[in-house]
Amino acid sequence: MGRISRTVGAAALTGAVLWGATACGGNASATGTPAAKAGGTSTATASAATPKPSTSPTPSGPPMLLNSIAPADGSTVGVAMPISIVFTKSVATSARRGVEQHLKVTTSTPVTGAWHWFSGTRVDFRPQTYWKPGTKVTLDAELAGVPDGHGDYGTHAYKHAFTIGSDTETTVDVPGHTMKVYRAGALVKTLPIDAGSSSWPSWDGTMAVIDKQRTVEMKSCSVGISCDKNSPNYYDLTLPWDVHLTYSGTYVHYSTGDPYPGHSVGSHGCVHLSMANAKWFYDYVEQGDPITITGSPRGKADADNGYASFNLSWSQWLAKSAAGAQQV
Repeated sequence: MGRISRTVGAAALTGAVLWGATACGGNASATGTPAAKAGGTSTATASAATPKPSTSPTPSGPPMLLNSIAPADGSTVGVAMPISIVFTKSVATSARRGVEQHLKVTTSTPVTGAWHWFSGTRVDFRPQTYWKPGTKVTLDAELAGVPDGHGDYGTHAYKHAFTIGSDTETTVDVPGHTMKVYRAGALVKTLPIDAGSSSWPSWDGTMAVIDKQRTVEMKSCSVGISCDKNSPNYYDLTLPWDVHLTYSGTYVHYSTGDPYPGHSVGSHGCVHLSMANAKWFYDYVEQGDPITITGSPRGKADADNGYASFNLSWSQWLAKSAAGAQQV
């Protein structure tokens, strides 16, 4: 099932808004920044940052502003969660090294990590391997006076602190119709699932949970599957217990069209669980927990299609870093 929504996000740093995309795949493109509500109640994905007092002189010129920082300040997230910063306007390639050097990450457990520019407006930080549970992470974005290469300058310093929670990892075997949920390396539960068909396949690869929503309205027309109400592929449904994996719209959820999964390929790219299992999974996982899907013909989700940063190798990640790897 799927839907693309254009809903105003809750996390705005500068008065700008976030646009969310929700769907089960189809022909939807992965655009936007972390989604907020897509129906029902949504957990926070990014948040407003309170500027820190700064005594640095501010150069004259237009301000370089941030749209969002994820995860939210004070949150607890999973081991695959990146730090994701979205600027309101593009940062020039020539200025990115200087910007990175003012995005200071500190941790309670030392790690090797790096920033990666997906575009001029989005830069993410991830460790070389998953975060260790219990790690305290702080981002000090000391951007006051920092140029963006286009004549704009940072006017604020921002600080976000968050904690890495338990090591909860999920694997989805598409041809085996099976999901396995692990915590700290131990198998917690095995669940029957159905994923996408050959016509509407699921994404492969590792996707960190973006957010969770109690209900999502899913429309086939919104993602280019079908707008014909007489088509067997048409749907307009509000479905419960939705764990959000990609901006293009991949979810783990319950479907009324596939209430007893484990034997078919009935979805349009999402992963279906039974009602009881969907609620259990919704309650068990958190933002940033990695979910790895294998056996689908679609290929890996792009690393910026949500928080799929671990779909890139470490060398691929470093290739788009202006300042390179760092010990934090």
